[in-house]
Amino acid sequence: MSIQIAGLHKAFGPKEVLRGFSLEVRVGATAAIVGPSGSGKSLLLKHLVGLMQPDTGSVLVDGESVPDLGRRDLARLRRRIGYVFQFAALFDSMTIAENVGMGLKRVPGWSAGRIRGRVDECLGLVDLGGMGERYPSQLSGGQKKRAGLARAIAASPKYLLYDEPTTGLDPVTTSVIDQLILRMRDELGVTGLVVTHDMTSAFRVADRITLLHEGKARFTGTPAEVRAARDDVLRGFVEGDPGLYYGPHRGGDHGP
Repeated sequence: MSIQIAGLHKAFGPKEVLRGFSLEVRVGATAAIVGPSGSGKSLLLKHLVGLMQPDTGSVLVDGESVPDLGRRDLARLRRRIGYVFQFAALFDSMTIAENVGMGLKRVPGWSAGRIRGRVDECLGLVDLGGMGERYPSQLSGGQKKRAGLARAIAASPKYLLYDEPTTGLDPVTTSVIDQLILRMRDELGVTGLVVTHDMTSAFRVADRITLLHEGKARFTGTPAEVRAARDDVLRGFVEGDPGLYYGPHRGGDHGP
């Protein structure tokens, strides 16, 4: 089973954001959706967890149509999906351990001792062992991102959605976060979907990369295929060349 998005359209009044976007994320892989800010990348993630309803098109997770799920089935689906928010979204009044364990309190049959043990395990996985009693204000930006990741994996999800995981981080801390994304795939077997405008990060973590352009998947391919592609829009984004990205485009290779 997998994540499958087909022909997804979403508009807000006259503004069309998604115009027939399609993507499949294979189980066990890490996919990246790249594109400039405001192109609709984060909007796609919200459709996968039922926070947004498509105007038309389908969104399937393990064969289930997300827009058609009732409240109870949607809650069950969300337990299989961990969400790493762009700015960590930690609660300032709670300790890091409380932030990480908050979702586990709603899981039937979990005792306080079991929750503490799982929280400690997750903090260790993201190299924050021994820091559970600290508050978000006592952490660096990179540590907050790692705490957000620990919270996302606490319920042992099958899928992890990463919303701009390296935004605002220096290159060294970005590399640390990228290594953790790979660790989640390799050690936990989690299927990942990363939305980002950071091509260095996308090349580092993704098995396949999709460029979201004008509401559609303009190009999907492996990192090697992305580097070798002749499509001017893709090259313009990868190379940071506005002349290519915004210039006139005549044909081009839109796929591997």
